[in-house]
Amino acid sequence: MDIIVSVISRKDHARPGPGIYHIHGGGMVMSNRFAGASDLVAWAMKFDAVCVTVEYRRAPEHPDPIPVEDCYAGLAWMAAHTGELLVDPERLIIFGGSAGGGLSAGTTLLARDRQGPKLLGQLLECPMIDDRNETVSSYQFQGIGIWARVSNLTGWTALLGDRRGTDEVSIYAAPARATDLRGLPPTFIDVGAAEVFRDEAVAYASAIWAAGGDAELHVWGGAFHGFNQMAPHAAISRAANAAREAWLERMLSRR
Repeated sequence: MDIIVSVISRKDHARPGPGIYHIHGGGMVMSNRFAGASDLVAWAMKFDAVCVTVEYRRAPEHPDPIPVEDCYAGLAWMAAHTGELLVDPERLIIFGGSAGGGLSAGTTLLARDRQGPKLLGQLLECPMIDDRNETVSSYQFQGIGIWARVSNLTGWTALLGDRRGTDEVSIYAAPARATDLRGLPPTFIDVGAAEVFRDEAVAYASAIWAAGGDAELHVWGGAFHGFNQMAPHAAISRAANAAREAWLERMLSRR
């Protein structure tokens, strides 16, 4: 099965630069590789980055492990073609939001465990990483917002079927289940305080710290799921985007 990707770079990109591998959101069940592409265009222009965004197959027609395996295959392709793409293999970052954040975290774990592509960092926006839906925030937001508890249960059920919430779910499908987070690259996580994913995002950052890893966590007070894309001119969205871009700039300045 061929995996489709799109490559976004400056027309004048002429020497190896940073690479950003993107996995789109959509609750595991919807959207396409161009969702969130405006960020990739901005980063290609600002950092002279080469951005690759993957069209992974989605649930329920393509349940776990197909989506995360597609995402890993796309990352492996990018890493294998850094010379052709003019990407510095030492400056490769994975980026995703919501379901894409969860798939990015799962792909990063796969890369670690398979001794696959080396990642400089992982940028996880409001990541969807826990199928169990047992946190306080997973119960707080029912029937409110663009991604409430019932939406989350629906998305996870589409991906996992009867395995959702059982011991049969892998850490690559639901990274919050991982008990060993050693060996991960520096991680940026942000999340709204008024969304389902709040507590699982905080717990994931805490688990990375407990494993001796490097994580930067932002919880934006009063912010709902997808706030920085839906209201990009709001003061809190500008602050969130600035924090994310500052982290990215620091990572990409490393050699």
